Amino acid sequence: MLSPRLIVTAHAPLAAFAAMGVLWGTFAAALPDLKAQLDVNEARLGLLLLPTPLAAVSAMLVAPLVGVALGRIALPVAALAMGLAFILPGQVHVAAFFPLAMMCAGAATGLTDVLMNARVAALENERGLHLMNLCHAAYSFGYAGGALATGVMRDAALPPGVVMAVAGIGAALIAALAFERDGTIHGLARPPKGQGSGLGLVPLIGGGIVLIAFLTENAAENWSALHIEKTLGGSPAEGAMGPAALALTMGFARIAGQGLVARLNAGRLLRAGAVVSATGALGAAFATSPTMAYAGFIVMGIGSSVIAPTAFSLVGRMAAPEARARAVARATLYGYFGYFFGPPMLGFLAGLFGLRAAFVFAAAMLMAVLVLTPLLMRRG
Repeated sequence: MLSPRLIVTAHAPLAAFAAMGVLWGTFAAALPDLKAQLDVNEARLGLLLLPTPLAAVSAMLVAPLVGVALGRIALPVAALAMGLAFILPGQVHVAAFFPLAMMCAGAATGLTDVLMNARVAALENERGLHLMNLCHAAYSFGYAGGALATGVMRDAALPPGVVMAVAGIGAALIAALAFERDGTIHGLARPPKGQGSGLGLVPLIGGGIVLIAFLTENAAENWSALHIEKTLGGSPAEGAMGPAALALTMGFARIAGQGLVARLNAGRLLRAGAVVSATGALGAAFATSPTMAYAGFIVMGIGSSVIAPTAFSLVGRMAAPEARARAVARATLYGYFGYFFGPPMLGFLAGLFGLRAAFVFAAAMLMAVLVLTPLLMRRG
């Protein structure tokens, strides 16, 4: 299920996934302090976050070109830029400038995400290994580590600027491990016209499943701390435990999924994950104490853990070999509409109807996976 061979083979994307997890885990756990520093409510905060996905999508569109231009150093350079970009949001005290800082973070994240998922898909098919769950587990563990460390720093009354700077520098150091002797991601360049350049519907359907997975994951990751602190009256440390509990659960579940994915039908795994995750989201929505919310996030994490990695692997396996990297890049682009548009949209819902309604909406979205999965399997 997990061996030194797998870790050595995937060490570059593993480092990139872990660095991204540290950064977003820190951001989610520091969000209450960032909100207070900017002196805005949930609805205004959601609006300030809205430009982030625009920058991310723009970066994702040019990611294949960047990957071709930079060759084997594309992934480590993107991951290093991501670490440095996340220092910026903590330094902003005026709400009007916060979107600019988040656009830098979003663009660097979008670029890194396309490149690291494409690299994993290439390694999976070149080596005949299952690596996607392992790499996504690295993100989850990094996320949990960032959230827990942020909880400690917040309890020590460190300001958001210091917290985000520590996370950014730490992630940049992790990104140094993403260098590899031959890290070129083949298949990113668009082939000449008339030579099978079409990708078909597989990246679109698979990306739709990833979109739902990322939207619901971020419902918990970005708003769980606020839900626990504001709705349920928890302390800053208890708030930080919300995203940490989800991320740790997803990390261990993805390690287990590393073995399950080779034994279970992928379609059944996707549908079961969606149902379990929706159950956890509803549990968190109707929780009456931080402990009940943790239980909901744990169940949600178990279900969500397998959705995105399984969908990415299916897209990579179903695509033609010469178009595999582009297909995964396209699915990543579609999927990350959920990753980035999810938090602002849920912020608007939370501002209008409360944070409980945001988690109910996440549970409803997960049910769409039951419709998209059969469509994807038929295309395969």
